[in-house]
Amino acid sequence: MDKKIPINKPSITALEISYVNDAVTNGWGEKCYDYIYKFQNDFARYQDSKFALATSSCTGAIHLALMALGVKANDEVIVPDITWIASVEPVLYIGAKPVFVDVLADTWCIDPVKIEEAITPNTKAIIVVHLYGNLCDMDAIMDIAKRHNLVVIEDAAEGLGSEYKGRKAGSIGDAGVFSFHGTKTMTTGEGGIMVTNREDAFEKAKVLNDHGRNPKDPENKMFWMRDYGYKYKMSNLQAALGCAQMERMEELVAKKREIFNWYRQLLVNIPGTLNPELAGTKNSYWLPTVVFNKNINFDRDAFFDLMKKNGIDSRPFFFPLTSLPMFDEKKENVVAYDIYDRAVNLPSFHDLTYQEAEKICSLINSFING
Repeated sequence: MDKKIPINKPSITALEISYVNDAVTNGWGEKCYDYIYKFQNDFARYQDSKFALATSSCTGAIHLALMALGVKANDEVIVPDITWIASVEPVLYIGAKPVFVDVLADTWCIDPVKIEEAITPNTKAIIVVHLYGNLCDMDAIMDIAKRHNLVVIEDAAEGLGSEYKGRKAGSIGDAGVFSFHGTKTMTTGEGGIMVTNREDAFEKAKVLNDHGRNPKDPENKMFWMRDYGYKYKMSNLQAALGCAQMERMEELVAKKREIFNWYRQLLVNIPGTLNPELAGTKNSYWLPTVVFNKNINFDRDAFFDLMKKNGIDSRPFFFPLTSLPMFDEKKENVVAYDIYDRAVNLPSFHDLTYQEAEKICSLINSFING
């Protein structure tokens, strides 16, 4: 029987193993932050951002970013209706209100026109999501934010390595956040990071991430803090893994792009569209995605059954968040509600072979064309 083809898994080499072995052997006591500091510095340099704060998850990074940028209870935060729920949950943690707007039909990312229509006197922030590696229209979004005095958080959990007009995804807004879950382009096992060019936001996030302890407070002494905070810290062991992955970042992104190009060639005749790479952008293609045309009556459940029977792991496109029970339905987000059930994600782990991609695409073509 052929080996199973997973949707994603990390690329781990002797380099990663050696760094983690060093951290677990020597990274204690005075050295317990060495890999964390190195990882933060390496990541900030890669992003061309001034500051980076490693966290235990991207969800935690979003929470810290929102609070560090001044979002409070009852503020409104504009978010795309199509994304993973982690992009939105921290808004609820704070007691703020997520305002869901539609996405664009070509990039599946938040629609700037709908952002502007949703702004009220209570709007404080915009969270944009570089979905599956695709790029948001950052020029338009930053222009809107500037005119309305709003802060912008880029959720680049899926956009690591993507570029918008020569700038890395996540480096354009007031803060950017990333995920290092084992399915992502690079991994620390679990983990995330916040990047920013705003020193005020970075310093506030650092204090919040250390239970509210501020070493610059004039009353500072051990175990004393002026206010409570949180703990979304990344461990030294995770950071060691991240340091090794950072050394391989160009290789990891290049492989994702190579795998996507296989799909683009092998699926050239299907009635549907794949992840776009618009003028002025570079897509890191974290997860190759197909949105099938409406006229073929695509049966997504039958498609998943076929893939599973052939040992291939595939994923559904994200549901519109407003279709979930905890939110009010918002079918006026017509693009989000139109595309989700005729779209699928395909395997793109770094060790995928061309022959495996051929097998996947052969099944897709036979399923669609009969």
